[in-house]
Amino acid sequence: MNGTRCIVAGGFVDGTGADMRRNIFLAVQNGIITAIGSVEDLPLDEGRPIEDLSHCTIVPALVDCSVSLSLSPSVDQKVREATEKAEVAKKMEMIAQHIGYCHAHGVLGVADSDDGSGMVRRYQEQISQGCIIDIRSSGRLCRSRQYCTTGNSAGNDFLKIDYSGNIEDQQAPYSLLTHEDLRTILQHKGKNKAVVVANGRQQVAEALEAGCDAIEQGYDMGEDNLKKMAEKKILWIPSVLRTKNALDGASGGGEVGCRFSTRYVAQGKPVPGAEAFWKKVFDGQLAQLRLARTLGVTTAVGTGAGSVGILHGESMVEELKLFIKAGYSLEGAIRCASKNGAGFLGIDNLGELTVGRKATFLITRGSVKQLPRKLSYLEGIYVDGAPCGTYHKTPANNG
Repeated sequence: MNGTRCIVAGGFVDGTGADMRRNIFLAVQNGIITAIGSVEDLPLDEGRPIEDLSHCTIVPALVDCSVSLSLSPSVDQKVREATEKAEVAKKMEMIAQHIGYCHAHGVLGVADSDDGSGMVRRYQEQISQGCIIDIRSSGRLCRSRQYCTTGNSAGNDFLKIDYSGNIEDQQAPYSLLTHEDLRTILQHKGKNKAVVVANGRQQVAEALEAGCDAIEQGYDMGEDNLKKMAEKKILWIPSVLRTKNALDGASGGGEVGCRFSTRYVAQGKPVPGAEAFWKKVFDGQLAQLRLARTLGVTTAVGTGAGSVGILHGESMVEELKLFIKAGYSLEGAIRCASKNGAGFLGIDNLGELTVGRKATFLITRGSVKQLPRKLSYLEGIYVDGAPCGTYHKTPANNG
C-alpha cells in the first residue's frame, strides 16, 4: 500500500444497491479506490496517512437526470419573466448560482435541457475545465421534427424530446409531435441517447415503440408499459416531486394546472376538486414507482429543477424521500441517484464506489439513519480522494 492514503468511515453506501456497511476503510491511490475493507483488517503502517471519518457516512456523489440550469424556479411569475428577458451577464450569473446550489447539495452531475438560448453551453465554453459539476446538455428541448432532424441538435450530449408536455402544463391533453414525427427523430438521433417526456398509456407506448432510451415522467402509463421498459431495459425518470409540488400548491391555494385538465386558477382562488385531482395523480405515480421496483425497471432520479418551485440541488433530497416512500431502500434510492444516472449519461467519474473507480463521494455527519435528510447539510465533498477546495460546509442559500 505504498503511496496509498486511507479514509476510515463509520458508514458506507457504495451506490450499487448493496446494504450499507459500517466501520470500513477506503484505500485510495492516485484518486482511484484500490481497496475497501473492514477497519479491523486495516494493515498497520505508521507511514501511511489515515483520515478519520468514523463519525460520518460516505455516499456516492449524486446525479440529477432532469434540470434546467437556465430557468428560475421562482414561484413568482414576474421573476421568471424578468429572468427570461435579462441581459446575458445576468443569465450567466444565475446559471453559475444554480450550479453552486447543485454542488452544495452533492449533486455533481446533471442532465440539463430546455436551454433555448444556449446560455448553458456558452457558460461551459467560457469556464472550460473549471466547472464544479459535470454537465450533460441536450440544448433546446426538441418540440418539432424539423428542429431535431436538420442538425440543430448536433454537438449536444443527448436528445430530449417533448412528446406530450410536462405534467404541470395548463393546456388540455395534446400531442406536440405525431408518432411518425417521433419515429423519424429517433431514427436520426445518431449515437446520442434520447429521453422522451411522455405521459399516458398510448403516448408512452408510442415512445417505446419508436425506440427511445428513456421515459421521463410517464404519468398514468400503466403496468404493460412498465413491463416493456423492464424487458427492453429502458430507463425511467419518474419525476414524482412535480406532482407533490402541484398537490401542495392545490391544497394551499395558488396556481393549479396540468395537461390532463383545462382547469386553471389564479393565485388565492383554488378550484374545488383540484386537491383531490392532484392527490390521485401523486398517489398513482408513487404506485407506479412501487411497481417498477418490483418489475425490475431501471430508474433514475430527475427532479425537474428549474420548474416552478423545484430548487436546484435541494430538491434532490426531496425526490429521494419520495423514492423511499414508494418502497425503495435507502441504498436502492441512492443507486438511482448515482450509478443509474451516471451510467445512462456516460459520466464515468461519478457513480458507484467500488475498487477501480474514482474516489469521488460525499461525506455526511452522523448515522445512515439520518439520510437522506443529511444530504442537505454535507460535512464535505471528496473529489479523486481529496477534499474538494470549492465546497463550503454551510450550504448556499437557495431562497
